[in-house]
Amino acid sequence: MNARKMKAIVATKYGGPEVLELQDVAMPSPKANEVLVRIDASAVTTAETMMRTGIPYIGRLFMGFSKPKYPVTGTSFAGEIIDTGKDVTKFLVGEFVFGESVFGSGTNAEYLCVSEDGVIATLPDNVSAADAAPICDGALTSLNLLREVAGIQAGQKVLIIGASGSLGTAAVQLAKHLGAEVTGVCSTANLELVKSLGADEVIDYKTTDFTKSGKTYDIIYDTVGKSSFGKSKISLTPNGTYLSPVLGLPLLFQMIRTSLFGKKKAKFDATGMKPVPELRKMLLELREILAAGRLKTVIDRQYSLAEVPAAHRYVDKGHKKGNIVITMG
Repeated sequence: MNARKMKAIVATKYGGPEVLELQDVAMPSPKANEVLVRIDASAVTTAETMMRTGIPYIGRLFMGFSKPKYPVTGTSFAGEIIDTGKDVTKFLVGEFVFGESVFGSGTNAEYLCVSEDGVIATLPDNVSAADAAPICDGALTSLNLLREVAGIQAGQKVLIIGASGSLGTAAVQLAKHLGAEVTGVCSTANLELVKSLGADEVIDYKTTDFTKSGKTYDIIYDTVGKSSFGKSKISLTPNGTYLSPVLGLPLLFQMIRTSLFGKKKAKFDATGMKPVPELRKMLLELREILAAGRLKTVIDRQYSLAEVPAAHRYVDKGHKKGNIVITMG
């Protein structure tokens, strides 16, 4: 039996950041088809703060009813492979990798075991662990929603609400990479940041309501769930799509209704629930975009592993720019 221990952040129950504890837990050993990764960096995301609270309650169907089914927090990672199972052929000890742990072992920890066929890829030479760790949150989700769900095409006009967040900063860059004309919506303090990422136009939501501008868009991507299909519909082209990664009852009802009636559509997709081969394929594509220097990670703050509760408190405030990274060094 493996008696080795590692440090990890454990959610003891659902609740505020105070339920997160730094504990000594069993260090994993790789199965025949797994690699053991020494984690150099992970992330804290808005989605993870929702997992911590267990709200919306529908998520408990997957995450555990009374307490988290997977107590170690975190989903994304970057680090070095230090051991491999006997059947592993796709990766070598000493390779640096990044990816996502899908419904299993958490990544706010010193070590992680991942299947070689999982959501994992080698780290490009020009990308640091801190820059790679959040990719499976913002960039992977935005690539899936923009291309696979909304079917983005070159030349289309795309409006991104929450353009300065994790999903938003990735979406601006990916939409430009895919040939779209991009308008970002953010606060006054983040206008220059969003412009620097390639947005053709930036709207300050504190002074301007995009629904009253008279302009229309082929895709409105609400990364933060702050708007709605009903409010945004006037700003969609006749065959336009409103999409969001934040599912609530109003969006659910609009998805059902627009699937049956009208040309303007409301759409949602839970990227993390997609089949692993599909996620891996998108991750490998993102790896090439990263390697080509076409996508950069915006990092707001970095915290140590012991400071994960503080990172959650900061994310809970709702004002982060880009990503929150956890470094193990």
